Order: sequence, then C-alpha cells, then structure tokens
Amino acid sequence: MIDYSEAIPNNVDLAGDKTLQRALDKWHPGFLNWWNDAGPANSARLEVYLRTAISVEKDGWANFGYVRMPEYRWGIFLVPRDENRTVAFGDHKGDSAWQEVPGEYRSTLRRMIVTQGDTEPASVEQQRLLGMTAPSLYDLRNLFQVNVEEGRHLWAMVYLLHRYFGRDGREEAEALLARRSGAENNPRILNAFNEETRHWLAFFMFAFFTDRDGKFQLASLAESAFDPLSRTCRFMLTEEAHHLFVGESGVARVVQRTCDVMRDHRVSDPAQVRALGAIDLETIQKLLNFHSSVTLDLYGSEISSNAANYYTTGLKGRFEESKLTDDHKLADDVYPVQEMEGDRIVTRSAPAVTSLNARLRDDYIREIQAGLDRWNRIPAALEIPFRFTLPHIGFHRKIGNFAGRHIGPGGEVMTESAWSSRKHDWLPSPEDHAFIESLMGRVVEPGKFASWIAPPVRGIKGKPIDFEYVRFN
Repeated sequence: MIDYSEAIPNNVDLAGDKTLQRALDKWHPGFLNWWNDAGPANSARLEVYLRTAISVEKDGWANFGYVRMPEYRWGIFLVPRDENRTVAFGDHKGDSAWQEVPGEYRSTLRRMIVTQGDTEPASVEQQRLLGMTAPSLYDLRNLFQVNVEEGRHLWAMVYLLHRYFGRDGREEAEALLARRSGAENNPRILNAFNEETRHWLAFFMFAFFTDRDGKFQLASLAESAFDPLSRTCRFMLTEEAHHLFVGESGVARVVQRTCDVMRDHRVSDPAQVRALGAIDLETIQKLLNFHSSVTLDLYGSEISSNAANYYTTGLKGRFEESKLTDDHKLADDVYPVQEMEGDRIVTRSAPAVTSLNARLRDDYIREIQAGLDRWNRIPAALEIPFRFTLPHIGFHRKIGNFAGRHIGPGGEVMTESAWSSRKHDWLPSPEDHAFIESLMGRVVEPGKFASWIAPPVRGIKGKPIDFEYVRFN
C-alpha cells in the first residue's frame, strides 16, 4: 500500500479516499513501468536539480533540490476551490459551478480529459532520447524538468478519470499508458504527438509552438463549468510557463549563436554558416514553418459544431473568457474566418459560436508572433537583414479549411506540382535534419555548451550557469 501523503503530494485527500487509493494502487505500478520503458533514456541513476510541487501555496509549488529521476514525487494538485464560483458562459451562465459530472455530459467530458491527458505522456515519449545529445547540463536539466512535469500533468488528468468517471475512467487511465507516440498499431490520439523529435532544435520548436498550444487548450478548459477540471488546469498552467520558456529561450540561444558566427566571420551564405558549425537561419525558418503548421492542426476545423456544443454547454470556454466583454453566449455574434473559394483565399463572417476553434487559434497566433518579434531582435541588433516570419495559416495543413490544398508560406495558392518542386525550400529536408543531427553531441562539463547554441543569460533559481545541474553517478 502506498503512503499517499508522502509518495504523492496532494491536496485532494488521497489518504482519506479508499476507493481512489485502490484505483491508484493498480495504476501507479503501470505508470512507473511506462516511465522506465518510455521515459527519459538512461536517466535512472542521475541526480537532477529539479523543481517539485508539494503544495499549491507560493512557497510550496516550486521546491528545488536534487532528485533521482525515478524517485520524483508526482503530485496531484488543484487550486483552492472558490465556493462562490459560477459558470461564466454558455447556456448555464450564472449557475453554480459543477462539483460532479452531469450525466448528460459525462462521455464528452471524459473524452476531453482523455485527449488532453494523452498529450502529456506522448511528449515524454517523443523526447525520450534527447538526453543522450544534450548541449549542456543546463539544457539536460531543463529537458528533465519538462519531462517530470508532463508526467505530473498525466497524474492530474488520471486523478480526474479515477475520481469522477468510475470504471470507464479507470479503463481510459490504463489506455493512456498503453498508447505510444508514433506507434503503428496504437499511436497517440493527436497527430502532432506522433511526430519524431529527432534533435534539440526540434525540441525547442516543439516546446515553443506545441506546448504553447497546450497553454491555450488548458486555459480554455480552465474556464469549464466542471470545477475540478477548471481547478486542475489552473494549477497545470503555473508549470506550463517553464515549458514555454525552455522553447522560446532555446530557439533564441540557437539564433544568437548563429548570428554571432555570421558577425564574427562575416558570412551570410547558409553553406558557410554550416561549415562553421552553426545552424543557418534559413534552416531554423524551415523548422519554424513545420512546427507552426503542425501545431495549427491541433486547433481542428475552423468551423466546428463540437466546439460550439462545448461552449454552449459550459464544458470549454474561450481563452481568458472572464476578461471578454460580450454577453458570453454568442448567439448573434460573428467572427472572420479564412477559407478557399475556388482557387482564392477569402475571408467571410461566420457564426462566432461555431468559429471558436478559429478564434482560439488566432489568439494563439498573436502570442506566437510576439515570440518571433523577440527572436528578430537578435539579428536586428547585429545588423543582419534576416527576419523570421510565420507562414500563412493555410500553409502545410492537414486539418481544416486548407486541408489538402497547396498554399505557399506567403499565402499563394499553388498547384501540387509547383508545391512539390519547392517543398524543401520551406520545410526541412532529410538532409537538413541530418546536418542538425550531425551537430548533436552530449556536453556534460558544467558551464560548457555545444558549439551551435549560446549560453543562457542566467542560471536556474539563482544558481550560476556553471552549476552542476545534473550529477552523474
């Protein structure tokens, strides 16, 4: 029997809930088997300077210290309950938030929780081998921090399944451990989480683009009328910020190193930059194009009756719903949506309630663009004329209004043959990935960094950059 107050820090009274204890007693060994089988490779003996959440209070959710990876304490936390919270949108607007699952929404809520929960172990699986080529101890520690927190987020979703969905929830929790990223017969639910993460630039891009989608999805679920889901997602968002930092700062450091090489050696040709051991800006743009387009598919179809139903029934709100000033029902509101009309891209007004996926995606794009603006300050400061740009929303899409159409990054509509002839001008080729992989090599001396990435501006939790963030024993 597990001592839940010690092994699994929580604020949901695990020790007093015998039914939940029995469910977790069966699930926990399977989780550890999954972690050993699909989690970070060759990490069991390492001592890592990690942040561990032991409570939701300011001085409790971020405890730092050395931890052996398999001994990390994956906790279950919800932000404190607001007894006066009411539903903020949809047909139930003004009603008291739900503390139990309404029967009519049971299957839909379960599927939403499972889909979110499935992304958490998937990203750990995608990143399993990255530790073997970490560019520094600082980066290795950040990778492991992301991994253990994705594992904790899996626990958060599994808690909801076990606590509120009975046998169906227990079966879904088992299935979360059975699927594998990229598996032919039992893959992860969403396509972006079946893509390979072959090297660290792809990891940084994933953390910047795809983890940021996670932020927007969690923020929307945090508006849910189902209060335990809302409270769970609100706490998850406090940890998600670090994942976004790892992505944005990681790409920025790659860009900084490349620009420094270009300035110091007075080169601009990609081949010359590569010969000096840096990743050329053009290839970084290709990775940007790929990850941004794949992530946009996670928002689903621009026009969606499911999204409308989630909203009107109170299951999932808009990003920062409480800050919006409309009536929070959207019965007569419209929203601009781009689509194909023959061979042209046009914008039309669509009912706002069925355009919620498009709106959430547009909120996301605005935040992504702000990140690109920050990256672009690096070449600008060194008077290098290159600037990163986001591709058109129709570029390289498999889901939604532009699925199956051939749209260039500037929004130009193309024939299939024209697209195919230029595809690798815009998306990374096998040769591009092979070049990046050729630069990957593990750096384990404190304070040292691989030649293709600049050091960070500062260390973690006030520690120096040359701190021993990972101990090899």
